[in-house]
Amino acid sequence: MDGVDVAEYISALERDGPLLADVAAEAGLTAAVPTCPGWQVRDLVRHQAYVHGWAARHVREQSAELIDGTTEEQILSGGPPDSELIAAYRQGHAALVRALREANPDVKCATFMPAPSPLAFWARRQAHETAIHRFDAQTATPGGAPDPAQAFEPAFAADGVDELIMGFAARRRYRPGGEGEQSLAARATDSGGCWHVRSTDGATEVHRGDRQADCVLEGPAEALYTFLWNRCDSARAAVKLTGDPAILDTWGSSVRVRW
Repeated sequence: MDGVDVAEYISALERDGPLLADVAAEAGLTAAVPTCPGWQVRDLVRHQAYVHGWAARHVREQSAELIDGTTEEQILSGGPPDSELIAAYRQGHAALVRALREANPDVKCATFMPAPSPLAFWARRQAHETAIHRFDAQTATPGGAPDPAQAFEPAFAADGVDELIMGFAARRRYRPGGEGEQSLAARATDSGGCWHVRSTDGATEVHRGDRQADCVLEGPAEALYTFLWNRCDSARAAVKLTGDPAILDTWGSSVRVRW
């Protein structure tokens, strides 16, 4: 988490949140979201509105335990009617930004991945959560998915790759499809970041730094970010792959971020 500080995470969240709402209004709530199969834009907005409120509660209430999450089915079937949905989303997003901005830097509350502080965790997680779903909303517009290089800044994207690998891949059980050991390396050619994931017998080890691997991905951080989030097939053209491509199937099936 060295590349972007807490204030910059909050600024990124403040920028991408309203943009998601603007794009959702442009696409229309009934438009399909190609990067979230089975979802319409209304589902994307309802999901993100819930997550913003859930995250803000941890910071405001200083909850010592993770607040039980509602099921996705309940989230998508609840909330305000479509006519009020985007406005309600905007209000909830603004409340999250305020909660993060006004929080004591030493605020104590539950988190679900290692971080320098709870405030850093929630600011980072919600910045990337919102950025990726803003990108999802953009894919639902007539223009389709934007070029990742235009959608994300390299430093922010590299930080998102770091969160995925050092945070989520380490937290979730990474089960290889075959027997024996498998390893994946990602190298950002613009930011210089390098990461390594090694899985064996259902366990996972993650490291920063350049190491040999069975499958290696190299490309701009923005392309790696969207590709590893399983969000953008077009990013594949900007990513050079060497080694065993089947290992990517393991990544796609095992590292799935809910919120």
